[in-house]
Amino acid sequence: MGKQLKVKWEKEGNIAVIIIDNPPANTLSHAVTVQLLSSLKEIESVEEIRCVVLTSAGEKFFMAGADLREYTGRDYFTPGFALDYLDAFKQPVIAAVQGLALGGGCELTLCCDLCIAAENACFGLPEVKLGMIPGGGGTQRLPRRVGEARAKELMFLGEQISAQEALKIGLVNRVVAEGTALAEAKKMAQRIAAQPAVSIRMIKQCVERGLEVPLAEGLKIEADLFELAYRTADAREGVAAFLEKRRPNFKHK
Repeated sequence: MGKQLKVKWEKEGNIAVIIIDNPPANTLSHAVTVQLLSSLKEIESVEEIRCVVLTSAGEKFFMAGADLREYTGRDYFTPGFALDYLDAFKQPVIAAVQGLALGGGCELTLCCDLCIAAENACFGLPEVKLGMIPGGGGTQRLPRRVGEARAKELMFLGEQISAQEALKIGLVNRVVAEGTALAEAKKMAQRIAAQPAVSIRMIKQCVERGLEVPLAEGLKIEADLFELAYRTADAREGVAAFLEKRRPNFKHK
């Protein structure tokens, strides 16, 4: 028998939808981590895919953290190699979250560019209650997303917050009706995929690289990439379409 497939992906036009299916709680097991990385690499090789949606099967759990059974009687593993790859993915990634996104599940959403949460979604990094700390980038990515003090509060207390509270602090982009997160994420992904792909990739690079350096260096990164964008075929088409009062026909070049 072959290995059980816990992560699958489907191509829908110019977007890819990744589904994590590891019942009962969609835990971030070693197998899920390996298969997620494999799926990302497969998607990256498909040129026409311009945006990715990441979700999970079921409505109760987006992902309830790491599989703690894998901590028993063996050395720990870190999901960092897959989460780092997701964080640096060249195409935009949108998380569609329903149910609990705790521990590694919350860290998974932090590696996505955008997050659409259903009203029943809950987020948290409860590792402190197990005598541990977040190990999938939570201590680094959460402060960058919501600010140092709020991130420390969430990690020090290990408490869950609702989708509405997550929206309030900037952890998610939108809260939608229960059962509609995936559909709404797909709609947003399709809108992003319709934009010139080179521009989208450059915007992502500017933001992510700029966050790691002083403002002056970030502005230099932006200026350099602006010059590259200015010379693309899509920039010429976009300007021409604007002047001619017509819809642009982007070639993603």
